[in-house]
Amino acid sequence: MASLANDSSGIGAAPARAPAAATARLMSIDALRGLIMVIMLLDHVRETWFLYMPVTDPVDARTIMPALFFTRLASTLCAPLFVALTGLSAFLYGQRHRRAETSAFLLKRGLFLIFLELTFVNLAWRAELPPQTIFLQVIWAIGICMVVLAALIHLPRRAILALGVAIICGHNLLDGIVLPPDHPLYVPWGIIHQRSAIELFGVTIKFNYPVLAWVGVICLGWSVGPWFTGLAPEERRRRLMMLGVGMIVAFVVLRTLNLYGDKPWFVVPDDGLRTLMSFLALTKYPPSLLFLLPTLGIGSVLLARFEKVEGGRVSHWLAVLGGAPMFFYLFHLYLLRLLYLAALSIWGPNHGEIFGVDSLAWVWIWYLGLIVPLYFPTRWFSDLKKRRKDIRWLKYL
Repeated sequence: MASLANDSSGIGAAPARAPAAATARLMSIDALRGLIMVIMLLDHVRETWFLYMPVTDPVDARTIMPALFFTRLASTLCAPLFVALTGLSAFLYGQRHRRAETSAFLLKRGLFLIFLELTFVNLAWRAELPPQTIFLQVIWAIGICMVVLAALIHLPRRAILALGVAIICGHNLLDGIVLPPDHPLYVPWGIIHQRSAIELFGVTIKFNYPVLAWVGVICLGWSVGPWFTGLAPEERRRRLMMLGVGMIVAFVVLRTLNLYGDKPWFVVPDDGLRTLMSFLALTKYPPSLLFLLPTLGIGSVLLARFEKVEGGRVSHWLAVLGGAPMFFYLFHLYLLRLLYLAALSIWGPNHGEIFGVDSLAWVWIWYLGLIVPLYFPTRWFSDLKKRRKDIRWLKYL
């Protein structure tokens, strides 16, 4: 981490002096974002067609079906990398705009994402009008993080880096603070660190993504920004690879010691697979230190690899998806909801009050069948964003 603080690049320079590398969206960043979205699709297909098979958090290695465990495990990359890339993209945006403009953009976009979570995203998940339950999930968390970052960018970059590292490494020290629903700080603590729920005007509001740890992640993403503006590509790839491998090694060491950073893992007698599952079952709500180390580490390694193969066909295909992330997110949620409602209407409920497929293989079949159909409308919208710079609201999607 020390090498991050040695770069002198920062935000606030006049647009005319911004480094050339920061004047255009880097394909490697969009390609990684596109890969995250493809992985995310699998998890959301699982939630659509396999909802009657609930997955606990952390996953119970003693009881959960291994295939379902590892299907869900792949999706753990998504939220940390979304948030980290949001911080990185915000830094690059700041290289083309003054500090006040960047802060204002982060504030407006953050509030816009919170609005989307409360309205269009929740409608896509539940299809309820009026809603009976509101889930404050990843879009909410990213929105809050952007609002916080809008204020933090007025600090020195080293201070933002130090804050991010301190939060990521230290927030598990707060796990012992569990407030009851009647405590006056229950709601703010639920927003910050404790997963909780409240009843408000007859609506259940669930704080599924407490935001403190995610603020640390967006700060870290912001702090690596100078690597993409002031370093040669070879040096940037080297640093990304070292950072990623270092995080993965740190995870293995800390997880093996079983002392800090997440709930302890356990040995399942005569079952090496379930022992491995216990080792890999990590807390996401809120994300523990040991959840963030491997996910962010793998993301850093993947970003280095995408930089090396930036002109490849797969990278270009993924970059198209990553160029319109919010469009893809909303479009695929509504498509999945429409497909589910159609199936429920045709075949009726077959697992209690809901419809679901009978095997995980069908989840994978649906997933593979949806990737290409989702690509083409996303490519259309991505091209529209590039052509119509005069439509200002498009940049929010």
